[in-house]
Amino acid sequence: MTAGSQVGGEVVTTAPAEPKEEPRPELKRKDNRAWWLVLPVVVSVAFTAVIPLMTVVNFSVQDVFSPTDRVFVGLDWFYEALRRPENREAFLRTLLFSAQVLLVEIPLGVAIAVAMPRRGFWVSVALVLVALPLLIPWNVVGTIWQIFARADIGLGGWTINNVLGIGFNYTLDSTDAWITILVMDVWHWTPLVALLAYAGLRSIPEPYFQAAQIDGASGWATFRHIQLPRLRGVLTIAILLRFMDSFMIYTEPFVVTGGGPGNATSFLSILLSKIAVGQFDVGPAGAFSLIYFLIVQILCYVFFTVLTRSGR
Repeated sequence: MTAGSQVGGEVVTTAPAEPKEEPRPELKRKDNRAWWLVLPVVVSVAFTAVIPLMTVVNFSVQDVFSPTDRVFVGLDWFYEALRRPENREAFLRTLLFSAQVLLVEIPLGVAIAVAMPRRGFWVSVALVLVALPLLIPWNVVGTIWQIFARADIGLGGWTINNVLGIGFNYTLDSTDAWITILVMDVWHWTPLVALLAYAGLRSIPEPYFQAAQIDGASGWATFRHIQLPRLRGVLTIAILLRFMDSFMIYTEPFVVTGGGPGNATSFLSILLSKIAVGQFDVGPAGAFSLIYFLIVQILCYVFFTVLTRSGR
């Protein structure tokens, strides 16, 4: 169409203005330079995890007589590891220990976190006191409890025997040895659960508690309907961490009891170390360690799936 206008009696026609084309958005170039920052981590993981894992896989399918004398045996070591009754007993023993650890440490850690102060000078004091056991190395923890629980020279063992009148000797009685390892783990790792739960409690906005106070909610009702639902994510992390650590526990029971008396505290990790280091059977030890690794991965996946689905 053309537009017309009259100028001095003459009609002047003008052509319509052509529509302007919108500028096309420029495609952003993908910057891959950030991958160079991840490269050191990939290299470190390759040397610290992948390469040792492949070495274990290589040993697990061979019967090694010497560095130059090896025989390929296929999956024989895996079948033997699954058939041996002491391995199954150690697995059940380790699973029972992990279950008892979770049943004690998770509620106790949450209770400690709820009881800790939230304001003032005593917050720093409580955090330092609770975190002290976590600062002690594992072998030192085992040495401390090895001496503390001794019936002859240990303060804890002497008090149980002479003050409470209970015959206690973890070096001779399997039940006493089991209780000693369990109490030691609870003392060492419950602070981790308490600190995680305390961090989760501090993240809850204050108006929630003010509303509960206005409604006249009791302390138990506040914990059940406000604090506990907000701790679900934190407790999921705490359960996974404590399960993995307790299922792979080695240093503390090895220092205190060495797996004894008998096989009372011989967990999967201690049995594996005896095969690999004590007997130097690298083939069976490699197959055993791979099965051990697979069990940990499967159980952690089951725990994570159940906990996350129950929170929906």
